[in-house]
Amino acid sequence: MLESRVVRKLSTRLLPVLIIGYFLAIIDRANLGVAALTMNADLGIGAAAFGFAASVFFVPYVVLEVPSNLALARFGTRWWIARILLTWGIISAAHALVWNVPSLYVARALLGAAEAGFFPGVIFYLTLWFPAAYRGRIMATFTAGIPVALIIGTPLSGLILNLEGWIGLHGWQWVYLIEGIPAVLMGVLIPWLLPKSPETAKFLDAEERAWLTDTLAREAAEREALGGAGSTRRKVLKTLLSPKVLMFAVAYYGLTNLNGAVSTFLPQILKPFGLSNTTTTFVAAIPYVFGLIGMLVLGRLADRPGKRAVSLYVALGVLLVGLVASAAFDAPVVKLVALCVAAFGVFGVLPTFWGLPTAILTGAAAAGGIALINALGNLSSVVNPAVIGAIDAKTGSFDGGLLWLAAMAVVAILAVTAILLVWRPQRQALVSAPGSAPKQEV
Repeated sequence: MLESRVVRKLSTRLLPVLIIGYFLAIIDRANLGVAALTMNADLGIGAAAFGFAASVFFVPYVVLEVPSNLALARFGTRWWIARILLTWGIISAAHALVWNVPSLYVARALLGAAEAGFFPGVIFYLTLWFPAAYRGRIMATFTAGIPVALIIGTPLSGLILNLEGWIGLHGWQWVYLIEGIPAVLMGVLIPWLLPKSPETAKFLDAEERAWLTDTLAREAAEREALGGAGSTRRKVLKTLLSPKVLMFAVAYYGLTNLNGAVSTFLPQILKPFGLSNTTTTFVAAIPYVFGLIGMLVLGRLADRPGKRAVSLYVALGVLLVGLVASAAFDAPVVKLVALCVAAFGVFGVLPTFWGLPTAILTGAAAAGGIALINALGNLSSVVNPAVIGAIDAKTGSFDGGLLWLAAMAVVAILAVTAILLVWRPQRQALVSAPGSAPKQEV
């Protein structure tokens, strides 16, 4: 069948490159948690200071998210993503040079500025290639780079810690150096690894290109018709000020950084189990296996007719139960099981969420809208690590922080429910498989 052949070719050609890029992004962002096992003692970093260091990454990340994605739409996806990879790889490796708490704050802020726009940029890039009916599973496959990176990267970082003292460097310095270099190399290769557009894609034959461009053009025209007439600049502004987009941002505020907060603090949450640093990082990889399963299972569920919103509620409900249970029980095995349950929902929520706003946005407005949702949502990434670090500093336990994350899940549930109740005419577009939505005014 022509349709399935085209999607298979797109998946084979595009997804491996994008997944590797996101894999490197997650490793370079999350290795702070593993490095902290020895870095905090070496540099005299307390729990509250570490929480702030994790938060400060997201301040420039949030501020630069929309400008970065609009620049991507203007100057070209491949070159802008390459720029992002190059700069964040260099800055991530430069973390090896930090010598005290303020220098760590500066390094994290610069890394956030460098990485701004990568995730929403890739989401936007995928909408330029894949028909709407496949985006749930495609985004699930792409975002699977998060748990895969943590499954592989967390133990890898733990092993690199054992290079302590090699040629005079600490193990945590080697973590940053070794794991920053691949992003630089990937940045150099990206412009040649990613194709420019469906119209010029040489890996598709003429019939396949025609079907894909016609399908994408038809879907874009339908969404443009829903958005009404007006200039591109006016449509972008209208999208950025849309109550629906802002409500999506509130929902994303509730669910974003759940995976970031968990990955940042998980090695330290497990450290009281009495394990060595290396063993801790291997055990910390176990919940991410369940996170990967959650992404793939719930991503496919989201593409079934009438199941998009259902899959989101399932993800949020599961992570809520898991986070509360992990805070309620101190027994190591029970706590680990609860964290595995939470991870299923924490990571499974990402592809199910992004299927909603991408169903109604298109063109430059999509680039700006997706970036705004991601930017405003990531304000919680500024708040959450600092709150968790402060709670740990005050109580000597991460249990309160886990309950705080559970409260964020409740915020997301309420926001999604509000979207489905307030925008009743578009409910079918939001809960059904893409392509089946009625043509009603947004």
